[in-house]
Amino acid sequence: MNETDTMALAQRAMPQLKKGAFLTVRAGEAINTMTIGWATFGFCWKRPVLMVAVRDSRHTYGIMEQAADFTVSVPDPAMQRALAYCGSHSGRDGDKLAACDLKTVETGKTVSPVIDTAGIHFVCRIIHKVPMDPALAANELADLYPQKDYHTLYFGEILDGYER
Repeated sequence: MNETDTMALAQRAMPQLKKGAFLTVRAGEAINTMTIGWATFGFCWKRPVLMVAVRDSRHTYGIMEQAADFTVSVPDPAMQRALAYCGSHSGRDGDKLAACDLKTVETGKTVSPVIDTAGIHFVCRIIHKVPMDPALAANELADLYPQKDYHTLYFGEILDGYER
């Protein structure tokens, strides 16, 4: 997929992503999916990039820190129930994939699978990560972090993007 096609696919994914998407990551035997509603698509370091934000307090954070890649599955709106569950329950307490009867599919390009659902899927290799520094954030962002549980930003080179 060329960069123009990747960015066009990203543009089509944005309206649903704002309502929720599945971020899935695997490192070793650990696998988890969580719901995200914040992400950025763009072109950086001479490649198409998808940036996801994961709070350090999330179970997914520990897996992301060990992972080389991640996927984002932007499902059709019929998946709202599973998105709500995966956004309000922790993988520390149980298998969210099993609880929501979600299946995964290997990508052939990453260790992390995609969710086996209709929608738009992005397969990404982590190329950079950076923890937020609250001292550098605009003052109006402080309201988003009343618990001081800041995000780490993971920049993934988009290796593949497709719709099914």
